[in-house]
Formats: sequence, C-alpha cells, structure tokens
Amino acid sequence: MIPVRITVLPGASIPAYQTIGAAGADVFARVDEPVAIAPGAVALIPTGIAIQIPEGYEAQIRPRSGLALRHGVTCLNTPGTIDSDYRGEVKVILANLGGEPFVVEHGMRIAQMVFARVYRADFIAVDSLARTERNDGGFGHSGI
Repeated sequence: MIPVRITVLPGASIPAYQTIGAAGADVFARVDEPVAIAPGAVALIPTGIAIQIPEGYEAQIRPRSGLALRHGVTCLNTPGTIDSDYRGEVKVILANLGGEPFVVEHGMRIAQMVFARVYRADFIAVDSLARTERNDGGFGHSGI
C-alpha cells in the first residue's frame, strides 16, 4: 500500500475498496441535486475529495464495469490521470453512451481509482530508430 492523504468535503465519501482483491477503490459522486446525463451527453461529476499522491505515482480514474454494461455509462479520457502534484477536487468525466438518460445521485459509485507507479522518460533526439519486424505497422497490421 502507498499512503495517500485525503481531504473530504462535508457529505463526501472516502473512496472504498469493495473486496479484498479489488485493484480499484470506488469513487463516489458528491452532487447537491441529481444530475441527468442524456444519451450521447457528457457531465463533469464532483467527488468532494482531494488527494495527495506520493511523488512517483499517479491515480487513474476508470469506468465501473457494471455502469458500462447495464447503462452504457463510461468515463471519458480513460484512464484519466491524476498527477502527484494536483491538489484540486477530483472530478469524473462521465459519458452516457446508452439509449436512456442516466441520473447520477449523491453518494453513487461512479468510477474507480487505481494507483500506479510512474516512470518518466529521458527523451533523446536521434536521426533514426532501430528497425524491427513490425517497424511502422499499426492499426490492424497483424490481422483480425
């Protein structure tokens, strides 16, 4: 485990792991009134928490599989990255890809947060790169 300091606004919930083996902690909505997301629409949902992630780590915001399967609700920009130097409120970009309006209510589990180690690159400009069998093949180059 890594220590993550958290501030919690009144009425907000601390993220919670639902099972002993869960990789992601559920993140909860902190809304003053229900937010209806129309089919094809996007909404920024506040959580009422701010976190202090240790340097060298990030928090990734990911969709909840049950919301995606049952309602077509997912997170845009997924996984969304929360950098270790960000101290603002965690907010989740929800998109309704389903056919019916989706209503976000206060206290609803809307996403999950997974912590991951971050490695920074040292970019080195060169004239060419080593060739490989794949080389510049992409976007379906290996077939169906």
